[in-house]
Amino acid sequence: MTDRPKTPTLDRVNLPVDLKALSDRELRHVADELRAETISAVSVTGGHLGAGLGVVELTVALHAVFDTPRDKIIWDVGHQCYPHKILTGRRDRIRTLRTEGGLAGFTKRSESPYDPFGAGHSSTSISAALGFAAARDLTGEGGDAIAVIGDGSMSAGMAFEAMNNAGHLKKRLIVILNDNEMSIAPPVGALSSYLSRLYAGAPFQDFKAAAKGALGFLPEPFQEGARRAKEMLKSITVGGTLFEELGFSYVGPIDGHDLEQLLAILRTVKARATGPVLIHAITKKGKGYAPAEEARDRGHATSKFNVLTGEQTKAPSNAPSYTKVFAQSLVKEAERDERIVAVTAAMPDGTGLNLFAERFPNRCFDVGIAEQHAVTFSAGMAAGGLRPFCALYSTFLQRGYDQIVHDVAIQRLPVRFAIDRAGLVGADGATHAGAFDVAFLANLPGFVVMAAADEAELVHMVATAVAHDEGPIAFRFPRGDGVGVEMPAKGVPLEIGKGRIVREGSRVAILSFGTRLSEVMMAAEALTARGIAPTVADARFAKPLDRELILRLARDHEALITIEEGAIGGFGSHVAQLLAEEGVFDGGIKFRSMVLPDTFIDQASPEKMYQVAGMSAAEIEAKVLQTLGVALVGKRA
Repeated sequence: MTDRPKTPTLDRVNLPVDLKALSDRELRHVADELRAETISAVSVTGGHLGAGLGVVELTVALHAVFDTPRDKIIWDVGHQCYPHKILTGRRDRIRTLRTEGGLAGFTKRSESPYDPFGAGHSSTSISAALGFAAARDLTGEGGDAIAVIGDGSMSAGMAFEAMNNAGHLKKRLIVILNDNEMSIAPPVGALSSYLSRLYAGAPFQDFKAAAKGALGFLPEPFQEGARRAKEMLKSITVGGTLFEELGFSYVGPIDGHDLEQLLAILRTVKARATGPVLIHAITKKGKGYAPAEEARDRGHATSKFNVLTGEQTKAPSNAPSYTKVFAQSLVKEAERDERIVAVTAAMPDGTGLNLFAERFPNRCFDVGIAEQHAVTFSAGMAAGGLRPFCALYSTFLQRGYDQIVHDVAIQRLPVRFAIDRAGLVGADGATHAGAFDVAFLANLPGFVVMAAADEAELVHMVATAVAHDEGPIAFRFPRGDGVGVEMPAKGVPLEIGKGRIVREGSRVAILSFGTRLSEVMMAAEALTARGIAPTVADARFAKPLDRELILRLARDHEALITIEEGAIGGFGSHVAQLLAEEGVFDGGIKFRSMVLPDTFIDQASPEKMYQVAGMSAAEIEAKVLQTLGVALVGKRA
């Protein structure tokens, strides 16, 4: 760690309005100091570093030219918003990023008027900005709407839906394409290749702007350079650029790190634009910090690190991560079965499929930020006789739900869904919590839904998914490391719809679904010390339910408590439905269901988030005692 950087010019900026009193030369100093301050802050908190470093100059230029918060700047995803937060009155709290009670890691409406629209998922900015533009025109309140979207986010269908609508409506709208040739992983697909070709023919630094079809926007000194660039673009793209075909005036490509160029073009567009305009800025993720520039992911997400060396500090673990266990298990299964293929949506490293891709490059598909396509693409491969594993974070799987219903479930296609980051995820907060997948999958006919209680169970669930060809199957597992159990040499398929008894007891049964099992076992030890030895069972399956096991637990115990890392409407609701249908409640069974509370939980450590959710071992113990009508007296043993 080093002392905070010296930032004499940045120190004069408390809000964006302060930038307007500075000269362009002083703004250059602000950008340099803002980059240093961002690096220093993230070294303390950890977080998304590379994206913010790539837009430092753009952030300064936007706030210097436009009148925020009257003008709305909407950052797509929000990975790149740390410099924006520093300039908008939150510098004094920037070292609380992603911590309990601190600044959110993404834009958040409740945090600042300078965050007009919350983010966390990609490709929403143009739709939101167009909505602001429509509201502006209908209310007459004025102000510009500016969307800043990366080339990776631009690959999603929603971005093009918004651009198509914007071109039709012809409202004044500014879209800045932040083209760094990289989202979290290097972007893939035809659009990325198209963007690369736009500036492959000549160094974009040699001209101030290229504005095919939009030369009138540029100041006179830039006209000749723009005409030369226009000819270059013509030679590359016959019939005009893709963006102009969608109804946008296209300005670029420009150097997104040349503050002089950015200021000139933004000022001209602000003064003269009438309809939708797209400014194509070329940037470098991790710009200005060598360890980030040299990293494979350009410093996308980091732990706390040493500013001088870039070395990250991570707590040692005695157990492998769930993601790594999944990936290694899938590779082993694929070595035995050539029909196994893997699909992810711009998250090969996050889902562990980079390991699969290294071993089977022709059987691993990164489709870009396109979860809807990922699901239906997997369905097509399943229909074609392959065994696809569609690996997505729980929070991103939500984006493909219509396809899960119509293209997978109705057709009973055996797509295997590997659901990473299930449950609460810590510093990323509510936008990335995996709270809803059990509820929205378990209500689909013919779906099998599993949750691993530990890393060994995950190995068996991968094998179970491989062997299941009768319809769709999903298994969920959390972020982070396992609990340190002994690992099996080989996964063994589980019997579909069958749970297991982990500990025999009496009076009360606790039925766990997922990795809360370790907390349940701690609670069971404490309860035993109080003279109440509970039965503990691992459900394994939310669908189909183990009817025999559940009815036995209900019959043989005074109380039955379910626990899961998911929202209301999931596993516990299905158990309650079964008990009601079987008339178990008529016998007076005391049933309680512990689920995530009906609220969005802000960022904190995972342990603290589960305390807030009432799902730690202490809360489980208290729930059992409350259900049995036993007073909670004294400390836990």
